Amino acid sequence: MEKASASGPPPPPPPAAERDMGFAERALAAAGAAVVSAVLVNPLDVAKTRLQAQAAGVVYNPIWSDFRCYPSCSTGGVNGFGPSCSPECFQYRGTMDVFSKVTRQARLFRLWRGTSASLALAVPTVGIYLPSYDLLRNRIEEYADCNCPELRPYAPLISGSIARSLACITCSPIELARTRMQAFKESNVGGKPPGMWKTLLGVLSSRQSISSPENFRGYHLLWTGLGAQLARDVPFSAICWTVLEPTRRHLIGLVGEKSNTAVILGANFSAGFIAGVISAGATCPLDVAKTRRQIEDPERVLNMNTRRILLEVWRKEGINGLFRGAGPRMGRAGPSVGIVVSSYEVVKHILHRKHTEL
Repeated sequence: MEKASASGPPPPPPPAAERDMGFAERALAAAGAAVVSAVLVNPLDVAKTRLQAQAAGVVYNPIWSDFRCYPSCSTGGVNGFGPSCSPECFQYRGTMDVFSKVTRQARLFRLWRGTSASLALAVPTVGIYLPSYDLLRNRIEEYADCNCPELRPYAPLISGSIARSLACITCSPIELARTRMQAFKESNVGGKPPGMWKTLLGVLSSRQSISSPENFRGYHLLWTGLGAQLARDVPFSAICWTVLEPTRRHLIGLVGEKSNTAVILGANFSAGFIAGVISAGATCPLDVAKTRRQIEDPERVLNMNTRRILLEVWRKEGINGLFRGAGPRMGRAGPSVGIVVSSYEVVKHILHRKHTEL
Protein backbone atom coordinates (compact mmCIF):
# COMPACT_ATOMS: atom_id res chain seq x y z
CA MET A 1 0.00 0.00 0.00
CA GLU A 2 1.20 3.50 -0.82
CA LYS A 3 2.59 5.33 2.19
CA ALA A 4 1.77 2.43 4.43
CA SER A 5 5.30 2.29 5.70
CA ALA A 6 6.02 6.04 5.53
CA SER A 7 6.65 6.46 9.24
CA GLY A 8 9.85 6.99 11.11
CA PRO A 9 13.02 8.71 10.00
CA PRO A 10 14.32 8.31 7.43
CA PRO A 11 11.12 7.50 5.51
CA PRO A 12 11.39 4.67 3.02
CA PRO A 13 10.90 5.47 -0.66
CA PRO A 14 7.47 4.95 -2.26
CA PRO A 15 6.78 1.54 -3.78
CA ALA A 16 8.20 0.95 -7.23
CA ALA A 17 4.72 0.78 -8.79
CA GLU A 18 3.89 4.21 -7.42
CA ARG A 19 7.16 5.60 -8.76
CA ASP A 20 6.40 4.06 -12.16
CA MET A 21 3.13 6.01 -12.48
CA GLY A 22 3.39 8.32 -15.47
CA PHE A 23 2.93 12.07 -15.56
CA ALA A 24 -0.43 11.70 -17.35
CA GLU A 25 -1.89 9.49 -14.61
CA ARG A 26 -0.71 11.87 -11.91
CA ALA A 27 -2.08 14.86 -13.85
CA LEU A 28 -5.48 13.17 -14.18
CA ALA A 29 -5.62 12.56 -10.44
CA ALA A 30 -4.59 16.16 -9.73
CA ALA A 31 -7.08 17.70 -12.18
CA GLY A 32 -10.02 15.87 -10.62
CA ALA A 33 -8.98 17.04 -7.18
CA ALA A 34 -8.62 20.62 -8.41
CA VAL A 35 -12.18 20.74 -9.80
CA VAL A 36 -13.70 19.71 -6.46
CA SER A 37 -11.61 22.21 -4.52
CA ALA A 38 -12.19 25.16 -6.88
CA VAL A 39 -15.98 24.86 -6.70
CA LEU A 40 -16.20 24.38 -2.93
CA VAL A 41 -13.91 27.20 -1.79
CA ASN A 42 -14.60 29.87 -4.45
CA PRO A 43 -16.84 32.01 -2.16
CA LEU A 44 -13.94 32.45 0.26
CA ASP A 45 -11.70 33.47 -2.62
CA VAL A 46 -14.28 36.07 -3.72
CA ALA A 47 -14.43 37.46 -0.17
CA LYS A 48 -10.63 37.67 0.08
CA THR A 49 -10.30 39.40 -3.30
CA ARG A 50 -13.06 41.94 -2.61
CA LEU A 51 -11.65 42.89 0.79
CA GLN A 52 -8.23 43.44 -0.77
CA ALA A 53 -9.65 45.30 -3.78
CA GLN A 54 -11.72 47.57 -1.53
CA ALA A 55 -8.59 48.45 0.45
CA ALA A 56 -6.90 49.30 -2.86
CA GLY A 57 -9.62 51.82 -3.73
CA VAL A 58 -12.26 49.81 -5.62
CA VAL A 59 -15.69 51.18 -4.63
CA TYR A 60 -18.49 48.63 -4.58
CA ASN A 61 -21.35 51.11 -4.87
CA PRO A 62 -24.09 50.61 -7.50
CA ILE A 63 -24.81 53.81 -9.47
CA TRP A 64 -28.27 52.94 -10.79
CA SER A 65 -31.00 55.12 -9.35
CA ASP A 66 -33.63 52.51 -8.59
CA PHE A 67 -31.44 50.37 -6.34
CA ARG A 68 -33.18 49.60 -3.03
CA CYS A 69 -31.50 49.20 0.33
CA TYR A 70 -32.00 45.97 2.19
CA PRO A 71 -33.90 46.30 5.51
CA SER A 72 -30.89 46.35 7.86
CA CYS A 73 -29.18 49.17 5.94
CA SER A 74 -29.76 52.81 6.88
CA THR A 75 -30.71 55.17 4.07
CA GLY A 76 -28.57 58.14 3.17
CA GLY A 77 -30.95 60.22 1.05
CA VAL A 78 -33.92 60.19 -1.32
CA ASN A 79 -33.81 59.97 -5.08
CA GLY A 80 -36.57 60.02 -7.66
CA PHE A 81 -37.52 56.43 -6.95
CA GLY A 82 -37.23 56.22 -3.19
CA PRO A 83 -34.64 56.09 -0.42
CA SER A 84 -31.04 55.47 -1.45
CA CYS A 85 -28.43 53.63 0.56
CA SER A 86 -25.74 55.40 2.53
CA PRO A 87 -22.12 54.78 1.40
CA GLU A 88 -21.50 52.64 4.50
CA CYS A 89 -23.89 50.04 3.13
CA PHE A 90 -21.33 49.10 0.50
CA GLN A 91 -18.28 48.90 2.76
CA TYR A 92 -17.19 45.33 3.47
CA ARG A 93 -16.20 44.80 7.09
CA GLY A 94 -15.21 41.16 7.00
CA THR A 95 -15.73 37.79 5.36
CA MET A 96 -19.29 37.21 6.55
CA ASP A 97 -20.19 40.80 5.64
CA VAL A 98 -19.01 40.15 2.08
CA PHE A 99 -21.15 37.02 1.91
CA SER A 100 -24.20 38.89 3.25
CA LYS A 101 -23.92 41.99 1.07
CA VAL A 102 -23.00 40.22 -2.15
CA THR A 103 -25.96 37.87 -1.66
CA ARG A 104 -28.43 40.67 -0.84
CA GLN A 105 -27.25 43.30 -3.30
CA ALA A 106 -26.71 40.90 -6.17
CA ARG A 107 -27.57 37.22 -5.98
CA LEU A 108 -26.19 34.12 -4.31
CA PHE A 109 -24.44 32.93 -7.46
CA ARG A 110 -22.19 36.02 -7.33
CA LEU A 111 -20.26 34.22 -4.59
CA TRP A 112 -19.17 31.84 -7.34
CA ARG A 113 -18.07 34.71 -9.55
CA GLY A 114 -14.87 33.69 -11.31
CA THR A 115 -15.48 29.96 -10.86
CA SER A 116 -15.05 29.39 -14.59
CA ALA A 117 -11.66 31.08 -14.42
CA SER A 118 -10.88 29.23 -11.18
CA LEU A 119 -11.59 25.92 -12.91
CA ALA A 120 -9.65 26.96 -16.00
CA LEU A 121 -6.80 27.90 -13.67
CA ALA A 122 -6.99 25.02 -11.18
CA VAL A 123 -7.05 22.14 -13.65
CA PRO A 124 -3.89 23.03 -15.61
CA THR A 125 -2.11 24.54 -12.60
CA VAL A 126 -2.65 21.58 -10.28
CA GLY A 127 -2.28 19.20 -13.22
CA ILE A 128 1.24 20.58 -13.73
CA TYR A 129 2.06 21.34 -10.10
CA LEU A 130 1.37 18.13 -8.18
CA PRO A 131 2.78 15.63 -10.71
CA SER A 132 5.88 17.83 -11.15
CA TYR A 133 6.30 18.01 -7.39
CA ASP A 134 5.92 14.25 -7.04
CA LEU A 135 8.44 13.42 -9.74
CA LEU A 136 10.97 16.03 -8.61
CA ARG A 137 10.71 14.94 -4.98
CA ASN A 138 11.23 11.29 -5.94
CA ARG A 139 14.32 12.14 -8.01
CA ILE A 140 15.82 14.36 -5.31
CA GLU A 141 15.22 11.74 -2.63
CA GLU A 142 16.81 9.05 -4.81
CA TYR A 143 19.84 11.27 -5.38
CA ALA A 144 20.04 12.14 -1.67
CA ASP A 145 19.87 8.49 -0.60
CA CYS A 146 22.80 7.62 -2.86
CA ASN A 147 24.98 10.72 -2.64
CA CYS A 148 23.94 13.26 -0.01
CA PRO A 149 21.67 12.09 2.85
CA GLU A 150 21.66 15.60 4.35
CA LEU A 151 19.71 16.83 1.30
CA ARG A 152 16.70 14.54 1.85
CA PRO A 153 14.82 16.72 4.40
CA TYR A 154 14.94 19.60 1.92
CA ALA A 155 13.44 17.61 -0.97
CA PRO A 156 9.85 18.86 -0.35
CA LEU A 157 10.99 22.50 -0.13
CA ILE A 158 13.08 22.36 -3.33
CA SER A 159 10.55 20.30 -5.31
CA GLY A 160 7.61 22.43 -4.23
CA SER A 161 9.35 25.69 -5.18
CA ILE A 162 10.38 24.50 -8.64
CA ALA A 163 7.04 22.86 -9.44
CA ARG A 164 5.07 25.93 -8.32
CA SER A 165 7.23 28.27 -10.38
CA LEU A 166 6.58 26.20 -13.50
CA ALA A 167 2.81 26.13 -12.87
CA CYS A 168 2.62 29.88 -12.12
CA ILE A 169 4.47 30.95 -15.24
CA THR A 170 2.33 28.71 -17.43
CA CYS A 171 -1.05 29.78 -16.02
CA SER A 172 -0.46 33.42 -15.01
CA PRO A 173 -2.85 34.96 -17.61
CA ILE A 174 -5.73 32.85 -16.27
CA GLU A 175 -4.90 33.91 -12.70
CA LEU A 176 -5.02 37.54 -13.88
CA ALA A 177 -8.48 37.03 -15.40
CA ARG A 178 -9.78 35.27 -12.28
CA THR A 179 -8.63 38.06 -9.96
CA ARG A 180 -10.19 40.77 -12.13
CA MET A 181 -13.45 38.83 -12.45
CA GLN A 182 -13.73 38.37 -8.68
CA ALA A 183 -12.97 42.05 -8.05
CA PHE A 184 -15.56 43.12 -10.65
CA LYS A 185 -18.14 45.65 -9.49
CA GLU A 186 -21.51 45.91 -11.20
CA SER A 187 -22.19 49.30 -12.76
CA ASN A 188 -25.68 48.96 -14.19
CA VAL A 189 -28.85 46.98 -13.78
CA GLY A 190 -28.79 43.69 -15.57
CA GLY A 191 -25.31 44.29 -16.83
CA LYS A 192 -23.61 41.01 -17.50
CA PRO A 193 -20.13 40.80 -15.97
CA PRO A 194 -17.38 40.03 -18.48
CA GLY A 195 -16.24 36.44 -18.76
CA MET A 196 -12.68 35.15 -18.71
CA TRP A 197 -11.88 35.69 -22.39
CA LYS A 198 -13.50 39.13 -22.48
CA THR A 199 -11.54 40.10 -19.38
CA LEU A 200 -8.25 39.08 -21.01
CA LEU A 201 -9.16 40.89 -24.22
CA GLY A 202 -9.88 43.98 -22.13
CA VAL A 203 -6.39 43.76 -20.65
CA LEU A 204 -4.87 43.48 -24.14
CA SER A 205 -6.90 46.37 -25.54
CA SER A 206 -5.61 48.63 -22.79
CA ARG A 207 -2.16 48.56 -24.38
CA GLN A 208 -3.39 51.18 -26.85
CA SER A 209 -3.55 53.72 -24.02
CA ILE A 210 0.09 53.13 -23.04
CA SER A 211 2.64 55.34 -24.71
CA SER A 212 5.02 52.60 -25.78
CA PRO A 213 6.00 51.73 -29.37
CA GLU A 214 6.68 48.08 -28.60
CA ASN A 215 3.68 45.89 -29.25
CA PHE A 216 5.04 43.11 -27.08
CA ARG A 217 4.47 45.26 -24.00
CA GLY A 218 0.74 44.87 -24.57
CA TYR A 219 0.98 41.10 -24.46
CA HIS A 220 3.32 41.42 -21.50
CA LEU A 221 0.29 42.75 -19.59
CA LEU A 222 -1.21 39.24 -19.64
CA TRP A 223 1.52 38.34 -17.17
CA THR A 224 0.77 41.35 -14.95
CA GLY A 225 1.47 40.44 -11.35
CA LEU A 226 3.56 37.38 -12.22
CA GLY A 227 6.43 38.61 -10.09
CA ALA A 228 4.09 39.15 -7.15
CA GLN A 229 2.43 35.81 -7.79
CA LEU A 230 5.78 33.99 -7.79
CA ALA A 231 6.82 35.92 -4.68
CA ARG A 232 3.63 34.67 -3.02
CA ASP A 233 3.25 31.15 -4.39
CA VAL A 234 6.84 29.90 -4.26
CA PRO A 235 7.25 30.63 -0.51
CA PHE A 236 3.70 29.32 0.03
CA SER A 237 4.58 26.06 -1.69
CA ALA A 238 7.91 25.74 0.09
CA ILE A 239 6.33 26.26 3.52
CA CYS A 240 3.32 24.10 2.69
CA TRP A 241 5.25 20.99 1.64
CA THR A 242 7.83 21.41 4.39
CA VAL A 243 4.97 21.25 6.92
CA LEU A 244 2.77 18.77 5.07
CA GLU A 245 5.21 15.93 4.40
CA PRO A 246 6.31 15.21 8.00
CA THR A 247 2.78 15.81 9.28
CA ARG A 248 1.15 13.26 7.01
CA ARG A 249 4.00 10.76 7.53
CA HIS A 250 3.38 11.04 11.26
CA LEU A 251 -0.41 10.65 10.91
CA ILE A 252 -0.16 7.69 8.55
CA GLY A 253 2.56 6.18 10.72
CA LEU A 254 0.18 6.10 13.68
CA VAL A 255 -1.79 3.30 12.01
CA GLY A 256 1.27 1.42 10.73
CA GLU A 257 0.49 -1.27 8.17
CA LYS A 258 -3.27 -0.68 8.39
CA SER A 259 -3.26 2.13 5.85
CA ASN A 260 -6.25 2.07 3.50
CA THR A 261 -8.18 4.55 1.42
CA ALA A 262 -9.96 6.07 4.44
CA VAL A 263 -6.71 6.47 6.38
CA ILE A 264 -4.92 8.04 3.42
CA LEU A 265 -7.86 10.41 2.85
CA GLY A 266 -8.04 11.49 6.49
CA ALA A 267 -4.28 11.83 7.04
CA ASN A 268 -3.70 13.81 3.84
CA PHE A 269 -6.68 16.10 4.39
CA SER A 270 -5.61 16.85 7.97
CA ALA A 271 -1.99 17.47 7.00
CA GLY A 272 -3.02 19.56 4.00
CA PHE A 273 -5.42 21.63 6.10
CA ILE A 274 -2.76 22.43 8.70
CA ALA A 275 -0.10 23.20 6.09
CA GLY A 276 -2.48 25.33 4.02
CA VAL A 277 -3.53 27.52 6.94
CA ILE A 278 0.07 28.11 8.09
CA SER A 279 1.33 28.85 4.57
CA ALA A 280 -1.56 31.19 3.71
CA GLY A 281 -1.12 33.22 6.86
CA ALA A 282 2.62 33.55 6.39
CA THR A 283 2.33 34.76 2.78
CA CYS A 284 -0.74 37.01 3.07
CA PRO A 285 1.19 40.30 2.52
CA LEU A 286 2.48 38.91 -0.78
CA ASP A 287 -1.08 38.00 -1.77
CA VAL A 288 -2.16 41.59 -1.06
CA ALA A 289 0.61 42.81 -3.38
CA LYS A 290 -0.39 40.38 -6.13
CA THR A 291 -4.06 41.38 -5.97
CA ARG A 292 -3.26 45.09 -6.11
CA ARG A 293 -0.95 44.67 -9.08
CA GLN A 294 -3.59 42.75 -11.02
CA ILE A 295 -6.41 45.27 -10.46
CA GLU A 296 -4.31 48.39 -11.08
CA ASP A 297 -4.59 50.50 -14.23
CA PRO A 298 -2.10 49.35 -16.89
CA GLU A 299 -0.25 52.69 -16.88
CA ARG A 300 0.54 52.38 -13.18
CA VAL A 301 1.30 48.66 -13.33
CA LEU A 302 4.34 49.21 -15.55
CA ASN A 303 5.88 51.49 -12.90
CA MET A 304 5.16 49.32 -9.85
CA ASN A 305 6.68 46.21 -8.37
CA THR A 306 5.99 44.00 -5.35
CA ARG A 307 8.40 45.83 -3.05
CA ARG A 308 6.94 49.26 -3.87
CA ILE A 309 3.39 48.04 -3.36
CA LEU A 310 4.21 46.50 0.02
CA LEU A 311 5.94 49.72 1.16
CA GLU A 312 2.97 51.78 -0.03
CA VAL A 313 0.49 49.56 1.83
CA TRP A 314 2.64 49.66 4.98
CA ARG A 315 2.84 53.47 4.94
CA LYS A 316 -0.88 53.99 4.33
CA GLU A 317 -2.52 51.12 6.23
CA GLY A 318 0.10 49.58 8.48
CA ILE A 319 0.13 45.93 9.49
CA ASN A 320 -3.65 45.62 9.02
CA GLY A 321 -3.29 46.51 5.36
CA LEU A 322 -0.59 43.90 4.78
CA PHE A 323 -2.83 41.19 6.23
CA ARG A 324 -6.07 42.40 4.62
CA GLY A 325 -8.16 39.36 3.72
CA ALA A 326 -6.03 36.99 5.83
CA GLY A 327 -9.13 35.39 7.39
CA PRO A 328 -10.80 34.24 4.17
CA ARG A 329 -7.42 33.45 2.61
CA MET A 330 -6.52 31.09 5.45
CA GLY A 331 -10.08 29.77 5.57
CA ARG A 332 -9.87 29.00 1.86
CA ALA A 333 -6.33 27.59 1.81
CA GLY A 334 -6.87 25.05 4.60
CA PRO A 335 -9.72 23.08 3.03
CA SER A 336 -8.42 23.75 -0.50
CA VAL A 337 -5.00 22.20 0.13
CA GLY A 338 -6.61 19.44 2.18
CA ILE A 339 -9.10 18.56 -0.54
CA VAL A 340 -6.59 18.69 -3.39
CA VAL A 341 -3.85 16.70 -1.66
CA SER A 342 -6.17 14.08 -0.16
CA SER A 343 -8.11 13.56 -3.40
CA TYR A 344 -4.88 13.35 -5.36
CA GLU A 345 -3.33 10.81 -3.00
CA VAL A 346 -6.49 8.69 -2.89
CA VAL A 347 -6.67 8.49 -6.69
CA LYS A 348 -2.96 7.63 -6.78
CA HIS A 349 -3.59 4.95 -4.16
CA ILE A 350 -6.43 3.45 -6.21
CA LEU A 351 -4.36 3.51 -9.43
CA HIS A 352 -1.41 1.97 -7.58
CA ARG A 353 -3.63 -0.80 -6.23
CA LYS A 354 -4.94 -1.55 -9.73
CA HIS A 355 -1.36 -1.73 -11.01
CA THR A 356 -0.43 -4.26 -8.35
CA GLU A 357 -3.47 -6.40 -9.25
CA LEU A 358 -2.53 -6.61 -12.92
